Amino acid sequence: MIVGIHQPNFLPWLGYFYKLTQCDVFVLLDNVQYSKNSFINRNRIKTPRGADWLTIPVITKGRFGQLIRDVEINGAVDWRKKHLGTLEANYRKAKCFEPIFSGLKATYFADDWNNLCELNITLLEWVLSIIGLEKTLVRASDLNVNGESTQLLINIVKNLGGNVYISGFGGANYQEEELFERSGIALKYYDFRHPVYLQLWNDFIPNLSIIDLLFNCGSESLGVLLDSKGEIQ
Repeated sequence: MIVGIHQPNFLPWLGYFYKLTQCDVFVLLDNVQYSKNSFINRNRIKTPRGADWLTIPVITKGRFGQLIRDVEINGAVDWRKKHLGTLEANYRKAKCFEPIFSGLKATYFADDWNNLCELNITLLEWVLSIIGLEKTLVRASDLNVNGESTQLLINIVKNLGGNVYISGFGGANYQEEELFERSGIALKYYDFRHPVYLQLWNDFIPNLSIIDLLFNCGSESLGVLLDSKGEIQ
């Protein structure tokens, strides 16, 4: 069984979802330290001026070291109205704008969303439903697994009965590969080659939030993802 592990990011980029297509079980690493101003609470969209950030305001003052699962959204800021206004201004001419915008708006207002992790996971499930990708999602905090760094990843894979851990090539910079070998777990790297699709606003910009792909390609988005011609090594 192939296991993938990643933090529950906010409307992640295409490579995140390509990783999902390559594994049997995907673990949302919600019990590690939150990194301020990371892709956990923001991502990029496309505008006529180029790429720009879509950010969820969170409470960090006095909470250094808090876990991802504990991060609170700053409810004093009307982030939902701002997000939806920004997206409508920049994507209303996109081919699949109406159904995607309607679904995102409904998800945004389905709850008060005090917890960032809960919102991110709900949005992740919404995207999977749009592109038609069925995957088993597991929260690391539900597994009662301990450890740090590479050993934590190994312990999670073992807990789930997996025999293969799939990682992006960036993981080679910090993972202790020999620990996987000694644990009897095969470490595989996936090579994601970003596909090019029709976008609004001039030249193509890669590495944006999945929302850009959804607005432009809708239900065809999974086919675009799989057209990346990535390889597992």
